[in-house]
Parts: sequence; C-alpha cells; structure tokens
Amino acid sequence: MNEFLKHQFNITRRHFFGKIGAGIGGAALGSLLIPDLFSGSDSGLPLPGIPHFAPKAKRIIYLFQNGAPSQLESFDYKPMLVQRAGEDLPASIRMGQRLTGMTSGQTKFPMVGSWFKFNQHGKSGAWISEIFPHIASIADDICIIKTMHTEAINHDPALTFMQTGAQQGNRPSMGAWLSYGLGSENKNLPAFCVLLSRGKGNGQGVYDKLWTNGFLDSVHQGVKFSASEEPVLYLNDPQGMDQTQRREMLDKVAELNSKSFEDFGDPEIKTRIEQYELAYRMQTSVPELTDLSKEPDHIIKMYGPECLVPGTFAANALLARKLSESGVRFVQLYHQGWDQHGNLTGEMPIQAMDVDRASAALVKDLKQRGLLDETLVIWGGEFGRTNYCQGNFTKENYGRDHHPRCYSIWMAGGGVKPGIVHGETDEFGYNIVENPVHINDFHATILHLMGLDHEKLTYKHLGRRYRLTDVAGKVVKPILA
Repeated sequence: MNEFLKHQFNITRRHFFGKIGAGIGGAALGSLLIPDLFSGSDSGLPLPGIPHFAPKAKRIIYLFQNGAPSQLESFDYKPMLVQRAGEDLPASIRMGQRLTGMTSGQTKFPMVGSWFKFNQHGKSGAWISEIFPHIASIADDICIIKTMHTEAINHDPALTFMQTGAQQGNRPSMGAWLSYGLGSENKNLPAFCVLLSRGKGNGQGVYDKLWTNGFLDSVHQGVKFSASEEPVLYLNDPQGMDQTQRREMLDKVAELNSKSFEDFGDPEIKTRIEQYELAYRMQTSVPELTDLSKEPDHIIKMYGPECLVPGTFAANALLARKLSESGVRFVQLYHQGWDQHGNLTGEMPIQAMDVDRASAALVKDLKQRGLLDETLVIWGGEFGRTNYCQGNFTKENYGRDHHPRCYSIWMAGGGVKPGIVHGETDEFGYNIVENPVHINDFHATILHLMGLDHEKLTYKHLGRRYRLTDVAGKVVKPILA
C-alpha cells in the first residue's frame, strides 16, 4: 500500500471511531442537556437511576454568610464566657489547637463573652441572640446545628471546602453536582443561579471557583446574576439586532458548531450549542423574574424596603424565592462582610440587620405559599469564631479569630425537622461534646434530602471516580423529618 493510501486509510479509521464516539457521546450529552429529549414528555428527567430514592426536597436556597459570622453572638449561648471574661483560656481546653497567623503571636488568650443578650425562643427553647429578632421569630421552623466543624482555618480553603467538598480548587460545587444529577425543572432557566451582596462589615472576596462546574460539563456551572440593569451579562440583543435576527444568527452558529462536533467529537461543543439556546430562552424569562416591583405590598413589607434596592441581601432573598418557585434547582446567595477580627460589637449588629429580616421572610414566604416542605433553606458561613479575644482585650469592643472546631448554621424546610437544636459544644464554646457534623456529613445530608445517595453520585475524572463528599461523609439522620 503506497503512502497516500495509508494516509487515507488512517484518516478514515480515525473519523470512523470519532464519529462512533460522537454519536454515543452526543446522545448521552443530549439527555443531560435536554432531559426530555427521548422521553416524549414535557417534564424534565434526571440521569438514569436518579433520584436514588424519593426526595424530601426539590430545590435548595443557600443563604451563605461569607466571612464566618460568630456563633457566640448568634446561636451558641455561653454565659460562662461572660462570667469569666478576661481570664486566659485553659490550655486543657485549647489543647494546642492550630492558630492563624493573626493570633499565633499571642501569649494570652483572654476569654470574652457575647456583648449581646440571648433569649430562648420556640418550643425547643433555642437560645438566639437579640441581634437576630426576626430569625428568632421562626425558631419553630428551623433546625439549628451547633456542631459543624472543618479542617480549614483560613477563608479561601474553608470557603472552597464548604462549597465544593475539597479545600483545593477545580472541584464541582454543590450546585453543579445537583445540576449534573438532577438537571433543571425549567427549560428557560439554568439549574444553578448565583446572587451576590455586600454588607458594611469587613468583607472576604467571592470568586467564580465557588460556583464552578469543575471537571463536569460547563453547562452545570452557576450562572451569576448582577445588580445592574442587565441581570445576566450579554443576555440582551446587541443594538441594532432584533429577535428574528438573533434567531437566525443562533441557527447559523449552531450549524457551524454541529459541523465542528462531527469533525472533532468534543462534547463541550454540544454544551456550547445548548448554552446559546438557553441564553435565547432566558431573554424572555429573566427580565420578568428579576422585576420585583410587581410584588404585592405585603411581600415588600415582609422582606423590608431594601428588597426593592437591587444588589441588597433582601432583594436577592426575594429573587431567590422567585427563581426557586420557577424551578431553579439550586440558588446560592453570598453575603459578604462577616469577618469581624475587631470591632465586632460595632459591625456585627449592622451585618445582622442586613440579613435578619429577609432571611426570616424567605422562610415565612415559602411556608405561606406551600413551598417550604419542598424547598431546603440553609443559612451559615465557612467556619466559626474563637471564644477568646484577638489582640487587646476589652469587654465592650473585641474581635474574634477563625475557629474551625465548632460553629453554627441553620436549615429549614425540605425534609429537615423543624424547631430543634442539634449537637452541643462545651461550656467554653470551644469544643464539640456531642453530635459533631463534618462538612462531608453536611453535604451527604443535603444530597440525601434531594433523593441522592452521596456515594453513588459520581463522575469519572483522571482515572478515578469523584463525588461531592470525596471518600467520607454520613447522613445526619437525627435532623431528618
């Protein structure tokens, strides 16, 4: 066989296997991107075999308090710290815990109690700080977990761990995993949306890797909404182009991309086609959803007047309800400003005021609409705060350093027992004494509530099967309804 024929034979063989792979891959990808492609039904279908069992929740709204709010000023009442304020934390309690660079030079660790008063609320008698009066009003609807813990002691790895199940980057976030496993309930909206707001306190940055698709197809990445006149950037038609022209342009681009897919078999090409189509459909759905001015007066009053100011936490909480109600699988809010290393008594009440009313309003709103039972609401940060003062000690104006050993979050709806407190810390608020909940356990429980077995929701990448909980995690059964 001459060299020319060999060359032709090789090209044909390569194209033959490429086209087989493309055909199978395209069918599989199509079932992911357009779940009802082969179903003959208008309802979306998940991956084969998913959900693994009947879900308790259909959707999640995660109110993430970026920067780590102090559990000792919110949901973990420790009167002993007030009584022994200024005393050095016993070494037997600290047990040589790893310190950050901000307190590693301290020779003394003066304990400091909360400057704010606590009262018991609800049938459970949960202790809640006076700076969260609205959340206190929903005590019978929430489950407070006081024993969350993590290995990460600095913000970046802790944030990444909480969102993706790993301290290093390039892992899919929670929302991406749920998009991959369950898809979207609404063809005109993404399965995973992200909303950002900023308080007046000391802020920690948020970045795209927190809502990344990681090694999953890029269609599962979170879609970030902005507070500008254009909530999703580049969604509107360019000046001088109408909908008909846009449709023609997308059809031509799809033809070119389909030809590229036939030649190369790269599944990301199919993903790109579907993203263009989703963007086109979102041109109609997004403007209507993001218009909060049409909400009735009693809803505006419930969330507070700030909900009409784009980019505020209150506006994002109300938008989250609308997105979730419209079928968005996972809505992630990030509210920055909780990093109180100093001036905690001055900053934290302002931060609490930013989020307290709207957080409670979201739970009440979902409940009155009959949606709370199928919507899981989560509130909390990436780690806790130390029971000792960072820097110079004063009772009136102090700061707290990072504390990964224990911190508090709360959950509501979506199959979680209402009106309970789970776990307990010691009287110093430093160590867990019963019912610890690791981040892997937290993720396993969230997936369980969505009808997913965390050990079965996997994706093969670089020769091994990955999952949100990596190689650990167990469902926290006592908090399940």
